[in-house]
Amino acid sequence: MFDAKIRPLIDPPLNAVGRGLARVGLSANAVTILGLLTGLIAAYLITLNQFGWALLFIALSRILDGLDGAVARATQKTAFGGYLDIVCDFIFYASIPLAFGIAVPANLTSALILVAAFTITGISFLAFAVTAAEKGIATAAHGEKSFFYSTGIAEGTETIIFFLVMCMWPDHFSTIAYIFAGLCGLTVVQRTFLAARIFRT
Repeated sequence: MFDAKIRPLIDPPLNAVGRGLARVGLSANAVTILGLLTGLIAAYLITLNQFGWALLFIALSRILDGLDGAVARATQKTAFGGYLDIVCDFIFYASIPLAFGIAVPANLTSALILVAAFTITGISFLAFAVTAAEKGIATAAHGEKSFFYSTGIAEGTETIIFFLVMCMWPDHFSTIAYIFAGLCGLTVVQRTFLAARIFRT
């Protein structure tokens, strides 16, 4: 929902840093992997109930996630880079709620429901992207991407916000997880109606 609105604000500084990283020889794929590893460290810290440190590593992970595209734009975008980015994103998205479920077994049901919601949302996102590619449909609303990014209520920005809120109020994880799972469900419905309108033929 907010991704397209914040792109014009965050792209210029990200692109500047990305050019600097490219000059020192860091590849976009290396930044992607570093972002994933940082995110998995955050998940591990959550299992140890180190929520303050986890919040810091989540923020760092998502900064790196934004920088990989900036490095790619400064060097060369590849299809594999786009593939790697989205795979690492969804590994990260699944790891955080699962970590909360491991940290507090009472959270496991809500954690798994949120992971399931992420899975369904991810399927709708990728199915939309594949169909858009087949139809030759493109958009630059989310910046330069390797494939079509369809909008929705629950996008990357909202996911980061909810993860940070979970770390700030871990005792309310289940309530927060159920709310976000509901938003993911609404995103799937919204995206399906959009697909029905755009992909009629």
